[in-house]
Amino acid sequence: MANALLQLADSELQLDLLSDELTICPTLYWSERGAQFVVYKVDENRFRCQFFYSPAEQFGTGHDSYDDIEKCVVTLLQVQVDHESQSGKLSAAATTIAAVEGEEYHGPLVI
Repeated sequence: MANALLQLADSELQLDLLSDELTICPTLYWSERGAQFVVYKVDENRFRCQFFYSPAEQFGTGHDSYDDIEKCVVTLLQVQVDHESQSGKLSAAATTIAAVEGEEYHGPLVI
């Protein structure tokens, strides 16, 4: 199975809940196993992250931000896998593609 395609983008985030001001933040985006993942750089060494399946199904990690991008991404992936396991959302597409191609599925590439 091919590795997830990582994309760079800019996102407008409301960093201060008491203000209507939006801040443009560099964003890392990828899609894997039916979920969309985003990691936002909100300050010099601060990151936020979330994953979603649709606009109605958006999930975070329970932490407002991280000061280490590696911990941010690893936690995001762990929370998504836990959610997938608990909700029975194991991607049939991921396992089917791997089976058709004769490969074992190892999950998304982590940088």
